Amino acid sequence: MKAGVAALTAGILGGTGVLLFLIAFGTDYWLLATETCGVFKQARKEILTFHHEGFFWRCWFFGEGYPETIWTFWYTSQAHPKFCMHGYLFPMPIALGPFPHPSYDTTAVYRGFWTAFIMLAVAAGLVGGLLLVCGVPFVSPRSYKVGGGFLLASGGLFLLLIFLFVIWKEFAADFQKYILLERSEKCTDDVPVHVYYGWSFMFAAAGVPLVLLSGLLFYLIGRDI
Repeated sequence: MKAGVAALTAGILGGTGVLLFLIAFGTDYWLLATETCGVFKQARKEILTFHHEGFFWRCWFFGEGYPETIWTFWYTSQAHPKFCMHGYLFPMPIALGPFPHPSYDTTAVYRGFWTAFIMLAVAAGLVGGLLLVCGVPFVSPRSYKVGGGFLLASGGLFLLLIFLFVIWKEFAADFQKYILLERSEKCTDDVPVHVYYGWSFMFAAAGVPLVLLSGLLFYLIGRDI
């Protein structure tokens, strides 16, 4: 009875965590940025350009009269039209110019590893979830332990991804220099660039403790039954 309650709790935690991982992987809001480079001026009002990037797509839209907050990036609050291009494996965010670019070389390998890790993390979470779905009805100790191990691996990889993303954003990427390189004909030297952690990043961070706890519970249940 106790094992059944623990398995149910672990299943709810794991399912919620893996769902958050899938949302983080599939949505394009890991990184948010705003700038006024190459701005249009109408009635002497600057128009902000909003950028957001994820694994699959990188998009931007112009927000005349929109506040410069992360809530403007919420899907229902975005200005239209919005423009998007494929974003996976791009070593730097926000770029709209030609590729390859010399300024990308310093972080290309870093982002390549990040891309490989996120795919492994999502795959591990899905495999662990499938094993547990198959094993829970039959109270299979082996499925519990192996599925729990996959969930622990998925949570650990996402924890590493979050750490790498923070290091990349805070120390590796020079966003100010990057914007000026891409739009040097339109930009002045004092163009403000504001960068934020996005919704996808927050979903991934919220899913990590849930998946790790679920994986640990399933592994311990598998050992005890």
